[in-house]
Amino acid sequence: MAKVYPCKPSPSNSSCSTQTSSGSKTYTIWMKSLVANGNGFTVYDSFGQVVYRIDNYNNKCCRQVYLMDLHGNTLFSMFQKKLFGFGQWNGYKTDANVKSDKPYFQVHNTSKILKRRETEYRVNMGCDGTSFYKIKGMVGKSEFNITDTQGRVVAEVKQKLSSSGVALGQDVLSLKLEPLVDDHDFIMALVAVHGLLTRKM
Repeated sequence: MAKVYPCKPSPSNSSCSTQTSSGSKTYTIWMKSLVANGNGFTVYDSFGQVVYRIDNYNNKCCRQVYLMDLHGNTLFSMFQKKLFGFGQWNGYKTDANVKSDKPYFQVHNTSKILKRRETEYRVNMGCDGTSFYKIKGMVGKSEFNITDTQGRVVAEVKQKLSSSGVALGQDVLSLKLEPLVDDHDFIMALVAVHGLLTRKM
């Protein structure tokens, strides 16, 4: 299989840098687990190092998943909650110093019935609903973006291309994070939930 992560950056190849000249950062997402090609996902930085992973083994579309770092430390726990026949995902941030029964974020489908080609998910932060994000994409497409409360794009996911411009596959994605994003763990958790909602993982 071809490399799914960028090449190691060098002075003559600045495009492979984790941080671009505009201040944004890029990651490569492979929608597979490192465990015997099982279900889950693996995230690489531009040096080819694993920075995030989810291992669901033989299970697909699990109702609970755990976002981990390379060493297996849990960063976010995500659980699907059934409400009136519709699925909602609750995310809990793992902090050894803080224990809370309240979700850090909640994701639910807000796609309009008449716009079946478009997908939209609202991400409510905490329980007040005043702070939120939106995940917008197209049905059957790998590309989607995440916007904040002000409508600014904070993250963009596209199908990854090789250096020669060839698509690496529907399960290999490129994630670009804008400079205003300071919690990369949270964005990775949203990308994972999107993969579960669209049955990609």
